[in-house]
Amino acid sequence: MHSLRSGAAAPVVVLAMLSMVVVPLPPFLLDILFTVNIALSLMVLLAVVYVLRPLEFSVFPSVLLMVTLLRLSLNVASTRVVLLHGHQGGAAAGHVIESFGNFVVGGSYAVGIVVFAILTIVNFVVVTKGSGRISEVSARFILDALPGKQMAIDADLNAGLLTREEAKLRREEVRNEADFYGSMDGASKFVRGDAVAGLLILAINLVGGVLIGVLQHDLSFGEAMQTYTLLAIGDGLVAQIPALLVSTAVAMLVTRATREQEMGAAVSTQVFGQRRALAVAAALMGLIGIVPGMPNLPFLLFAGILGYAAWRLKKHEEAEAMPVAQEAAATGSTAVAELSWDEVAPVEPLGLEVGYKLIALVDKAQGGELLTRLKGVRRKLTQDLGFLIPAVHVRDNLELTAGQYRILVHGVPVASGELHPDRMLALDPGKVFGPLEGIPGKDPAFGLDATWILPSQRAHAESLGYTVVDAGTVIATHLSHVVRERAAELLGHDEVQQLLASVGKASPKLVEDLTPKLLPMSVIVRVLQSLLAEKVPLRQIRRIVEALLEHGIHTQDPSVLTAAVRTSLGPFIVQELNGMAPELPVFTLAPQMERILQDSVSGQGAALEPGLAERLHQNLSECVARQEQRGEPAILLVPGGIRAAISRLVRHSVPQLSVLAYGEVPEDKRLRLLGAIG
Repeated sequence: MHSLRSGAAAPVVVLAMLSMVVVPLPPFLLDILFTVNIALSLMVLLAVVYVLRPLEFSVFPSVLLMVTLLRLSLNVASTRVVLLHGHQGGAAAGHVIESFGNFVVGGSYAVGIVVFAILTIVNFVVVTKGSGRISEVSARFILDALPGKQMAIDADLNAGLLTREEAKLRREEVRNEADFYGSMDGASKFVRGDAVAGLLILAINLVGGVLIGVLQHDLSFGEAMQTYTLLAIGDGLVAQIPALLVSTAVAMLVTRATREQEMGAAVSTQVFGQRRALAVAAALMGLIGIVPGMPNLPFLLFAGILGYAAWRLKKHEEAEAMPVAQEAAATGSTAVAELSWDEVAPVEPLGLEVGYKLIALVDKAQGGELLTRLKGVRRKLTQDLGFLIPAVHVRDNLELTAGQYRILVHGVPVASGELHPDRMLALDPGKVFGPLEGIPGKDPAFGLDATWILPSQRAHAESLGYTVVDAGTVIATHLSHVVRERAAELLGHDEVQQLLASVGKASPKLVEDLTPKLLPMSVIVRVLQSLLAEKVPLRQIRRIVEALLEHGIHTQDPSVLTAAVRTSLGPFIVQELNGMAPELPVFTLAPQMERILQDSVSGQGAALEPGLAERLHQNLSECVARQEQRGEPAILLVPGGIRAAISRLVRHSVPQLSVLAYGEVPEDKRLRLLGAIG
């Protein structure tokens, strides 16, 4: 029953407003409706002032239509009353119109025309035209940037910075933002049309009222002009003042930024929160106040007020800085304790060092979100690689340049990059529609061409096809790439022990038979590290343990056991490379090259000639480039005896190439031969 009432309320209100166009209304009802109109306009304006983000007032375009429709319906209803009963006096159209005609304009129709003209100019030329232009530009940029924002969300999801639920909410927010600004672009035309309609209605009321008064009611031209002009002006002002309030609300909403903050708090912080600006303004006002002939008292009074405000802000900043200074002094005065073995801290498996300009990215008190993003990266990598990635130890390093950072694995720097924390990185994915102004650079993780741009250029860059990320995302993505490349170095005995313990919870006999009965822990660690070095995740840890149990009876050689485990994981490895595609595109070795490599591995022939190795790398790189253009994986299929040697040979020079043994390809997978490497 409640839903029925709430569902019927909106159409009933709309029909009631439209009925005012054709149903005559008595003057007392007009007074009530005009008062309701003014109250509604004030409520809309205040709602815009106190809303935190424009999207929180997503129903505003519909509210704007309803308020405009109410105002125009009242205009038509009041016009009917003015023209029918205006000859009876000012109160014939209600006390609200009479009060606006007498009190606001002083009973003078000349003054009324001037006041109405000024209000119309302010509303139509200044507020409405400006807000309409902003709505149009905002809608265009938001809609142009929509594909880029969705790509950025997908990139954050793939990098582990967002969960699926967070990505879904972000996509919904992006769609709502596009819908809102698109609706605002159209809704701003309501305000513009309302201003034009108010001007035309006033002119029609003036001309029609004078003609009706002279021709129908035998009034003199002067009496008709005086009476109907005051009524028309009062009617126009009653409609024009709420229209000005609503158009001001539209302008305030479309000029708001998307940051969550009340307008009052934003203005007080950004306008009146600048101590130096207040002090300089106070000095200038004081100088003007002492000039002879100027109104000294007002200028000197406001100079004193601004100076007092600047002094209060200075005292407040000093009070906030005092505890920090006291804490630093207390720390410095603490006596140095005796050295102990606790001072010898173990080296962190994974570390991140940042320059002093990047500290704000890490400090939560300054709005830094890097630590939260690093946790998201760890969660994603742990799920993908199959073991718990160690925590990232972040610290500052004064030896680095201001915007530099370094990634360390077991205390050894393995990667670094240079950031501009006050800018955003626009990445060129390969197909963009124009250049950008900014600082040229490279993506630290993948070496893509990029440009450091100002945050205000983000929408423009995304509309040109660039992928735009902030400095924190650049570090998180680079760290994710480094961890994937060096996952084998991060897997130690403790991690393997935890992995086996997780398997032992479900199958304790399985782990008990494996170690220490069959294989020592060091051999198992070597096998798992070899798998990670060749980009094979450990998610199938139970199958890996079963394969080690099966083949550990015959050998304890880590390389032989790794080959056996890879054969057991063949379907999983191929699926990781090629998904569910029925065909597997592969390259093979030319027979002569295969013979040379087999002889080299078995020790029967000479070592691989450097020139031959270089030509092999070049040919393989060309094959990888062709496959990347086709959007397919680059796979080299070789005999099992030489697979490990070739994989080590090309691991760093051609990292995109995957080397598979014949026995690792499932029987149901159809091969598509792309060529033989000679």
